[in-house]
Order: sequence, then C-alpha cells, then structure tokens
Amino acid sequence: MFEKKNKRYFNVESTMIFDPSINKDEILTQVPAVPFVEHWKGLFPFNETFTKQIHDMADKCGYSNYMKEHLVYPPKGKLPALPKATPECDVWTAIFDAVSLVNPCFDVYQVATTCPLLYDVLGFPGSFEYLPAGANVYFNRTDVQKAINAPLQKWTECAEHPVFVDGKDNSEPSSFTVIPDVIEKSPRTIIAHGDLDYVLISNGTLLSIQNMTWGGAQGFSQEPSKPLFVPYHERGSLSTLSGAGVLGRHHTERKLTYVELYLTGHMGPQYNPSASYRILEYLLCRIDDLSK
Repeated sequence: MFEKKNKRYFNVESTMIFDPSINKDEILTQVPAVPFVEHWKGLFPFNETFTKQIHDMADKCGYSNYMKEHLVYPPKGKLPALPKATPECDVWTAIFDAVSLVNPCFDVYQVATTCPLLYDVLGFPGSFEYLPAGANVYFNRTDVQKAINAPLQKWTECAEHPVFVDGKDNSEPSSFTVIPDVIEKSPRTIIAHGDLDYVLISNGTLLSIQNMTWGGAQGFSQEPSKPLFVPYHERGSLSTLSGAGVLGRHHTERKLTYVELYLTGHMGPQYNPSASYRILEYLLCRIDDLSK
C-alpha cells in the first residue's frame, strides 16, 4: 500500500496489530515461557519437582540468561539468534502438557480459563475444537452462508490444510524489516498484546521490539509503564458489560506505541472490548493520550 504512493486509495495513516507473530517462535514463546508461569503462578499450580524441571530447562537452554540480558531498556544491542528448540529445550510444550493435566480446560489464548469447557459458536473455544451435541458452527450453517453471500461449503475457524508452500513460511519475521518500515512511513503504529495470552507471550513481543531499529534508534529507551485508562461509563445491557479504569500499560517512542492489556487473552477485542475500543480511538487519532 505504501509502495503504490496513491493517497486516494491507499492513504495509510496508522496501523494496529493485536498479539502478533512478529519473530521466531523461540523468542515469542520459549524464552518468556518460564517467567510467564512465575508471573501467573496461581494459574500454573505446579509441584516443586516440575517447577524445578522447567527452570532447569530454561537455564540449560539459555532462555533465562537471554531474558535477563536482552529484555532491558534501552537495549544493549542486536539480539543474538537462537537455535530452533529441540525437544529437550521445548519448555513451552512441557508447560502446556503439565498445566493441561491440572486444568484440562486450559486455554492457550486466555490462561485464566477453567472448567467447565464453554461452548463457542465458532467451534473453537480454547486450546482445541469443541462442539456440544446438537450445536452447529455458526458460519457453517447454510442459512447464514446464504444471508452473507458466502460460498455454500464447509467453514472452519482455522485452515485444515497447509497455507504455505511446502507447509512452511520461509519469509523473514515482520519485525526484522516490514514493521520498522511501516512505522517510519506512517504517523502512528500500534502493537497491542494481552497479558493472559500464552500462545504468543507479551514479553516475546517486547523482546522483538527491543531488537527492532526504526527512527534512527533501536528499541524503546524506557519500559512501558504509563497507565492505559478507559473512562468510566454507564452500564448498558448486560450483554455489553466492559471494564473501566486502568486496564493496561503503554509506551510510545518514535511513532510506535506498545500497549499491554490487563486481564486480556490473545483476542484483545473479545476479552477487553472497552480497552480495545480506546486503542481504536487512538489509532484513528480521535484521542492523543491513552492515559487520559
């Protein structure tokens, strides 16, 4: 869109992405996995033996030191590459498997989810597909497909077949080149992340930002700490309840804004609609300060 240089059709003023996959999995999931468990210890009630095991894995595989050395403000330099996680270093999966024994309804997209397993009209309420007897996936209904002029065919929330050539995405992570370029070419870019997301972890996103160079410097010089404030409002229908007050933290440098949403999973607008709407207002330049 920027390359078209057509302001009539492609006059991009701002960009926003929620809980993005902008780096390699080792940075986004493996490195921050154990600190994530420690932060949400009450949601990961592991015994002492397993807790020691995952800490030992993180230490042996270099993840603990990587976090300590590189999630700093300002950054010390470019992040060194990490090898692809071997089974011995796949601490993310070890944690997932263990917590799923304690909480079989564990949701990688929102880790505060517990049993009973809730019904979702899209058929994918959490870590796995689930459809109760007699229920239908909403967008798989023929009447719905006809109403929205969609093809009359089977619909699933996630693709059932590989979407990349040879089943693998060989492109570079977007934080290496694309996102810095977008930041520099538009007045406002927002990266938002929910703090209860385990499928992609917020500290992995922050590590990725600290490795990016844009606007003549690398990363943020300060840790995000300003309060994300959502104005108090009258409650409407019970079906539209949403919070107010301080619902996150944020930071802006050189046209990039990072926002972390509290009590929020992978799908920000679903789990925290009022905070997400506030960020949308900022995206559209209707407000200039997320703290007011």
